[in-house]
Order: sequence, then structure tokens, then C-alpha cells
Amino acid sequence: MATPFSRRAGLALLPLAAISLTALLPQAALACASCGCTLSSDWDNLGIGSSSGLKMDLRYDYLNQNQLRSGTGKISPSAASQISNNGNPQEVEKYTRNNYLTLGLDYSFNPDWGINLQLPYIMRSHSTLGTASDGVTPGPGGGQYDSRTSSIGDLKVIGRYQGFSPEHNFGLLFGLKLPTGSHTDTAMSSDPTAPGPVSIDRGLQPGTGTTDAILGVYYMDTLSQNWDYFAQGIVQKALNSSDQYRPGDGANLNLGLRYMGNSSFTPQIQLNVRRVLHDVGANADTVSTGGTLVYLSPGVTVPVSQQVSLYGFVQLPVYQKVNGVQLAPRYTATVGVRYAF
Repeated sequence: MATPFSRRAGLALLPLAAISLTALLPQAALACASCGCTLSSDWDNLGIGSSSGLKMDLRYDYLNQNQLRSGTGKISPSAASQISNNGNPQEVEKYTRNNYLTLGLDYSFNPDWGINLQLPYIMRSHSTLGTASDGVTPGPGGGQYDSRTSSIGDLKVIGRYQGFSPEHNFGLLFGLKLPTGSHTDTAMSSDPTAPGPVSIDRGLQPGTGTTDAILGVYYMDTLSQNWDYFAQGIVQKALNSSDQYRPGDGANLNLGLRYMGNSSFTPQIQLNVRRVLHDVGANADTVSTGGTLVYLSPGVTVPVSQQVSLYGFVQLPVYQKVNGVQLAPRYTATVGVRYAF
């Protein structure tokens, strides 16, 4: 059983895996509120101790957006096709399947200062009926296409300072999301009136093309001998536009509780809240982007050795309110492995 001191040491460094998962599902995830995974793996992902050193994390996330939603409820494809989007016909999307593989590197210079890098590799397939469908079959001139992309996303570089108290359980996060992912990928049109390559929606590109500022705050502590908790808030804002597109500002709140009384595994549950504003610009969907999401996320961490641990989570929606019409997932699955050098 972990002692109070070892639990504090395990919490002492809160790296930034959640920031990547707020965009682990890369910054393209900011294009629609329901695209982004809000899960925080900070606790167990890389936060191993207060000593200096390098930690590495490899994480896989699966997110299948196959449910059309409008506001707080489901909507049928045929009903969605009758909606007006800023005076234009509403696009009816079929699905967006996302697979994210994210490499995280975290280095602690000392108990007060650290830095974290997060680089996602995104494998995404998408299908849309376009804007001229009846919700079942596409219509001419609707811009329908199917796409499949695989490439790196946007890199995040995040620093942290947690020297405010001897326990090092309160800290600040500050950094940038850099435009390393492509935002010009194309797909082949399935619209007979406009054959050839077409641009993939900006919200579905591996990157946003923008540089974003990231700021956050976190606090961790023990409730009792066997119970720990944490709270974390993060905001992200694009500092510029790219090709007449700027992703909506996003904010995340993560609350977690875990049981430390078992040495063979550590169960955990989180409440994840995400709020995203509309995308902006001539190349943005300024109607069907943004919203508010609330998820409940049970998970477990299993130590394999003193240096290696495995973890897994399932993220379940308990409240979804999206702007316009968007595809949303029924659940999100996460597995990962971490290694402390």
C-alpha cells in the first residue's frame, strides 16, 4: 500500500498529457466540440515523482463519431438534411473514425520546473453525403467525398512550474501548440458534377495551421490514507488565423479521484468537462462547430515493473450539447504505456 509520502511523490509532477488529448486528438479536434477527447492521463501518464529525469509515454485513442446530434439530442440524417446552415443547406456527415497514437516526452529539471512535448500521429477516415442529400443518398453539387488521412498532427510544447509549496501539488502550465500538422490535405470527390480532388474540411485536417497559446492550473492532494484527488483547468486559444480559418477557443475542466490501497492496480474515475466556441473565418464552418461536453471516465493503471506501467480508460458521455449538427461518439477508448528512465 502506498504511503502518504509516496502518493504525494507520485502526484508531484503533473505533466501535460491531457493537453494533448484535449488535442491529442489534435487541434483538428477543436473544429467540432464532439471530436475532442477530454480525458486527462496526467495523473498516471507521466507524473512519476518529484526527482529530475526523463519520462516517456505512448498512448492510443479510438474515437468513432457515428451519431448525428443537434443541440442536446440525436437527429436523423433526413431531419438534418432539412436544416439551414447560415442560409445554406446543412451538410450531412456519415461518420468520422479517428485513431490517435501520441508520443509524449516529459523532462523534469528539478522538483519545481519541467517541460513536456506531445506529438500525435493521426489516422482518420471520413465520409459525408454533402449538402445536397436527402439524408440517405447524396445529391449533385453537394460536395460529397470520402477521405482517409494518416500523418502527424500539431506538436505541443508545455512548460510547468510547481514551486509554490513544499508539497509541489499546485502548479501552472504554459506553452504553445505549433502548426506541424498539415492543413491542406485533399480527398477525391464522389460528386459527379465536380470530379477530382477536393479539400478536406478544415476541421478534419491533421493540423489547424495556427499557433495556439495554452494556459492551465492544477491541484492535487490526498483525501485519506488510500484516496487521492486532482483538479485541472486548461484553456487554449489560437494566436493567429491560417488561410482564413481559426479554430474556436477551448477550455477543459478535469476532476479525478483514485484509490491507492491496492499495489497491483490503481482504479480511477474522472469527470471531464469541455467547452469549445465556434470556428471563425471564411473557410470555417461557423455554425456546426463548438459546444459543451461532459464525460465520465473510469480507468485503471497496472504497474508492470518499477519503471513501466500500463493504463486504460473508457470515456462515456453524460451530457452533450453541440452547435448546429455534428457527429458525436458513443464512447472513447484509451490505452497507453509509460516508462520512466
